[in-house]
Order: sequence, then C-alpha cells, then structure tokens
Amino acid sequence: MTAMTHADTPMPALDPEGFLVDPSEWTEEVAVALARIEGIVLGDDHWDAIRFMRRYYEEKQVAADARFVIRHLAQRLGPAAHRRLFELFPYGYPGQACRIAGMRRPRAWSTG
Repeated sequence: MTAMTHADTPMPALDPEGFLVDPSEWTEEVAVALARIEGIVLGDDHWDAIRFMRRYYEEKQVAADARFVIRHLAQRLGPAAHRRLFELFPYGYPGQACRIAGMRRPRAWSTG
C-alpha cells in the first residue's frame, strides 16, 4: 500500500531506511513530504541544493557527493557553503539531503 503525503499525493515506495526505491518517482511534492518527516521546512537554500542534486543525478545516475553540492552552493554563498549545507541538513547530508532529494541510499560518500 502506498503512503499518502500531506496533499493526498501518493508517496512512492520507500525502503526501510526511508529512501525512495525508485528515484524516478520523485517530485517536489514528494520532497516536501519527505522533508516534513525529517522535521525540515524547505527554504530557498534547501531547494538550491536539492535541485542541483537532482540535475546531477539525472546527468550521472548517481547521487552527488556532498563536496559537489558544497561547490555548487559556494558559487552563491562563498566559503560559508560547507557550514550552510550542514545547517540545512543537520542530521547529515547522506541521510537527510539524499532522502529528501529522492536518491537511493548512497553506498559510500564523502561528507564534504
């Protein structure tokens, strides 16, 4: 049975750790619902990181390492980008950011 999001949008299947089973089923509405589960209200900086992650995934079919997201954010935020990424996703980039962006659980990653 498929879980429902806050707006009665069907929630795609999640694995036992809360990651999407099929990243192609991700939508921005799903991201909002996943963020709510994580206790996060998505703001502009969240969306900047998430949309970058989605573009990276579409191009390379792999989740972006945190260092690539930090480099992307640094174009706008400068040296504060590293700290900001971990303020946006306080329980960790691999867990929170990848979950909300609709990635599968990364096998290995750099935390930046």
